[in-house]
Amino acid sequence: MAVNLSAIRDLLLPGLRGVEGKYAQIPTQWDKVFETTNSNMALERTAEMRFLGLAQLKTEGGAVQFDNNAGERFIYNQEHIEIGLGYAITRKAIDDNLYKTQFAPTNLGLVESFAQTKEIYGANLLNTATTYNSAISGDGVALCSTAHPIDGATFANRPSTDVDLNEATLLNAMISIRQNFKDVAGLKVFARGRKLVIPPTLEPIASRLTKTELRPGTADNDVNAIHTTSGGLPEGYLVMDFLTSNYAWFLLTNIKGLVHMKRVPYEMDMQVDFTTDNLLVKGYERYSFGYYNPRALWGSFPTS
Repeated sequence: MAVNLSAIRDLLLPGLRGVEGKYAQIPTQWDKVFETTNSNMALERTAEMRFLGLAQLKTEGGAVQFDNNAGERFIYNQEHIEIGLGYAITRKAIDDNLYKTQFAPTNLGLVESFAQTKEIYGANLLNTATTYNSAISGDGVALCSTAHPIDGATFANRPSTDVDLNEATLLNAMISIRQNFKDVAGLKVFARGRKLVIPPTLEPIASRLTKTELRPGTADNDVNAIHTTSGGLPEGYLVMDFLTSNYAWFLLTNIKGLVHMKRVPYEMDMQVDFTTDNLLVKGYERYSFGYYNPRALWGSFPTS
């Protein structure tokens, strides 16, 4: 049913002090987590390849060892979704509304609706990071797992036992990223934590951990090792309002792998229906959030 006179009955008469209902929107957060690329296909696929392993010791007069195991290992799929929303408003509701500048029939908040929807879909990749999604495929385990397969071994981008955010666990995560992240052939990669991503409930802890010069939570005169261990966290922390857990926390690394692919950018259209004279307004967008390298993220998922 279209927005009609009964839906805006108080806007038909003079005397209202004002019209309220629109609020300042949360600044964009997803773009601080995901790289953005354009897409020209319905389904985008990224291949993770295996390159050469370690060089081998050669004996005098002996043959050089050959490593012929290079090649494709994992395929990560990313299929775009369609996002749409619209509304209809009657001609009488448009004509008789005395407060068009404050309740504009052509601007009832589509932009804000689409923006917040995108935040939810972006955060959802982190919210579901412990659940394997067969549509993505990839290496056959969840985005955050203790057993990402590589040739002859595994690597982890979450702790074996999920831990709360504190000084020791954050330092352990930063060191783990540096020590344990390997490529498919088993060679160590240059991986460092760069940004802490947290829900609003953990902001006080994150602030104490990352913004104090001395060791947080003690009377000691020690330096805060978080600033220097494994290169520190050069981008500090980010609070994401749409993370669903009050306790889960994440580290973004310097390795690319979390991606927002833009297939059709946001567009808005409107027209007047010939038979009803209703104004029809709609928005449309097509995109996807996904990943192609689990080394881009480290996560811990305590439940309390």
